[in-house]
Amino acid sequence: MLVKTFGSAVHGVNAITVTVETNMVPGAKFFLVGLPDNAVKESQQRIEAAVKNNGFKIPGKKITINMAPADIRKEGSAYDLTIAVGILACSEQIPAEQVGEYILMGELALDGAIRPIKGALPIAIQARKEKFKGFILPKENAPEAAIVSDLEVYGVSSLKEVVDFFSGTGELERTIINTREDFFQNVSHFDTDFSDVKGQENIKRAMEISAAGGHNVILIGPPGAGKTMLAKRLPTILPPMTLHEALETTRIHSVAGRLGKTGGLVAHRPYRSPHHTISDVALVGGGSNPQPGEISLAHNGVLFLDELPEFKRQVLEVLRQPMEDRVVTISRSKFSIEYPAGFMLIASMNPCPCGNFNHPDKECVCPPGTVTKYLNKISGPLLDRIDLHVEVTPVSFNELSSERKSESSAEIRERVIRAREIQSQRYKDIPGIYCNAQMSKNQLEEFCFIDPSGRNLLKTAMERLNLSARAYDRILKVARTVADLAASEKIKPEHLAEAIQYRSLDRDGWAG
Repeated sequence: MLVKTFGSAVHGVNAITVTVETNMVPGAKFFLVGLPDNAVKESQQRIEAAVKNNGFKIPGKKITINMAPADIRKEGSAYDLTIAVGILACSEQIPAEQVGEYILMGELALDGAIRPIKGALPIAIQARKEKFKGFILPKENAPEAAIVSDLEVYGVSSLKEVVDFFSGTGELERTIINTREDFFQNVSHFDTDFSDVKGQENIKRAMEISAAGGHNVILIGPPGAGKTMLAKRLPTILPPMTLHEALETTRIHSVAGRLGKTGGLVAHRPYRSPHHTISDVALVGGGSNPQPGEISLAHNGVLFLDELPEFKRQVLEVLRQPMEDRVVTISRSKFSIEYPAGFMLIASMNPCPCGNFNHPDKECVCPPGTVTKYLNKISGPLLDRIDLHVEVTPVSFNELSSERKSESSAEIRERVIRAREIQSQRYKDIPGIYCNAQMSKNQLEEFCFIDPSGRNLLKTAMERLNLSARAYDRILKVARTVADLAASEKIKPEHLAEAIQYRSLDRDGWAG
């Protein structure tokens, strides 16, 4: 007898339906074919124990299981449930009529309990696309899969529940969530706020400009000046995610197994802060079984790199292409996959190894030339992709002890949203451009016109401050954002003046 059950293989952030064909004939032995990895091959022992411990048996016949398409590698233990149901249906221990109407995924424990899987959301999306009636999966993953409408999602905790369901002796409870309601309830709730930050008004202004235009930022200042505190609060002033962005972000986190027990849509923009010992593969993604890296987990959100010069040079250099293309391509000899990587980069660094260069009160003890050598750890091409260079100075005692309430994230966020709406209208007919930071040379010429007085100001600044040529385009992009925040159609000299001050590292002789 031949029975077909269905699972799914996650490929990048998408899923491919896997047909598990189970055939039994007189004989002995168990054959599992279709390019399974070791975890899939070991399923025989887990399935045999789970089936016997739930009152069923593995037939004493020759069992051949084929996982099609056979040219795609099947990885992980999530096919246990698919194979187990196929064996039970093929041996007529449960009816086989309905098993082909559902996607079945889950890892089996030896007692028949079903453990969580990765990638439930893309699997559910593909199941709906291929018009399966439903998706049976571990209970912990059910809220995640239930995001997809028009698909019956059943969370189960044991093999016996699934057997009873197909035998008609038990019912499964369908998981239903109100995606929109749950999403919009949490989209504006944050644990941190810009009102927690004392002083640093000029730095908050720079962060507001960064959020409004999608600009990358580097914060330079001594230890304890508040660089990390400010970076952590940047997501609270970014525009709320749309449902499309939330679904895209949730799909990546689902593939990586980072959604946790709550499941559901990711309501807040991601904030990722990897340690400086991270490898290049962990940052951009990949590995023997490719997984999304930190930059993909930061998609539609913020990637914060603290102590930027301490990262390995190779790790920083792999950031350059994703920052430009907003996608990561992982290529292997037999396949190639893509992960989205549309993130804002926020970096911080001390101005020198001791941290006290340009400190108003403390003296730098670094030998001559050390500051320049320290800054040179960051390559020019990477620095070229960072629009705002912001010097952070220590907060005075008077500011720290002040009881005056700072401006809240909600107030700043309103201004950011208004500026983003202006940009949305400006770029509505240009595919792939959503904010000022993404403008190409052609868009700069079209949307960043400056009058003669502004041109003279920019020329004077570049000559007097010895700004590099690469600073020119960045200044125009930031000035366009400053003008948008002021609801100005034209870039005025005051907008250019503010943008110019955010190019600290381009100044000739900044490091002594």
